[in-house]
Amino acid sequence: MRTISFSNPGKLVFGEEAFAALKADLSASGLRRLYIVSIKPLESTLNELEATLAAAGIEVMFNYSIVEEPTFAEFEDILEVVRSFKADGVIGIGGGSVLDVAKLLAAQINGRQSIDEIVGIGNLAGRDTYLACVPTTSGTGSEVSPNALFTSDDGSKLGVISPHLVPDAAYVCPELTVSVPAPVTAATGIDAFTHCLEAYANNYAHPMADVLAIKGLEVIARNLVTACRNPKDIDARTQVALGSVYGGMCLGPVNTGAVHALAYPLGTEFHIPHGLSNALLLPYVMDFNLPAATREYAEVAKAIGAPVADTALETARNGIQAVRQLIADCEIPARLSDVSIPRDAIPRMAEGAIQVQRLLKNNPREVTLDDAVAIYTAAY
Repeated sequence: MRTISFSNPGKLVFGEEAFAALKADLSASGLRRLYIVSIKPLESTLNELEATLAAAGIEVMFNYSIVEEPTFAEFEDILEVVRSFKADGVIGIGGGSVLDVAKLLAAQINGRQSIDEIVGIGNLAGRDTYLACVPTTSGTGSEVSPNALFTSDDGSKLGVISPHLVPDAAYVCPELTVSVPAPVTAATGIDAFTHCLEAYANNYAHPMADVLAIKGLEVIARNLVTACRNPKDIDARTQVALGSVYGGMCLGPVNTGAVHALAYPLGTEFHIPHGLSNALLLPYVMDFNLPAATREYAEVAKAIGAPVADTALETARNGIQAVRQLIADCEIPARLSDVSIPRDAIPRMAEGAIQVQRLLKNNPREVTLDDAVAIYTAAY
């Protein structure tokens, strides 16, 4: 059994009192200048937070500029403002892109490394600025992961991956996800589901992460459709948020595989949201991986309530069909053609995907360039 290392937040608060705990903890923190990256729909909630912090003598500056997957150029512009503000703490309150920006800001306020020097796994030298993350979607798990993903100048997706990016504290408030539209709930939920599935069927899978991954698959599969159809069902929202946290905890020690690698070109070239990109490819990558992940996919099938057949292979196939049905029940498009991706883009998407070896090396079956073309073609 290989050695595994989990880097989780120093404090994780989950549940209906989480936002109140955030207010109390920040008020007592001794911090004096907080930079908060967030989203416009939360402005009224954040005005209340600002008032609470002002009473504790804490000055706040907000940034609402992140509305889609961030670029390094956008990040550098924000970093100049944060440094001028002399923030001693950074808070991210929003979806995965917002949290990723907040995480890297906290690391780079006093950092002296260039972007080129920190991209990749384990290259970030450190972080000495307080960081807290509050997710408003249930999907990326960024609030508990060591990952921050950005788009480079040439359009490729690059990651900064370091235990220094794991927040000092994470506050998961399921009620903050209630206003998220059904299509976003669906796509981000499938993103979390994919984190769990790819961590479980993975060349670097580990029994400690398996426990989180299987439980995450179970709670998301049982509750995501309800969360999409009945957005105010707080129990369903809570369960999907829990699954997202489980998936995020798997990202550091295990990480994802071919689904995410093949999803990246959809986002960088065609601006398809990350969760939707994963959903479009997940069943087709599972079909491809089936010969190398039969046992794992059979266990996935059992976890998500698919029929158990006489053989592991049949059970695994039932599991893949159940994943297809989950995506359909969430009213997510099923094919690349459904989101207007041109067929002639397949070869260059395959070329881009095959470069993401940091993820493809995790996949239970080797993916060649021809395989990537075949998967995209099947998904078309």
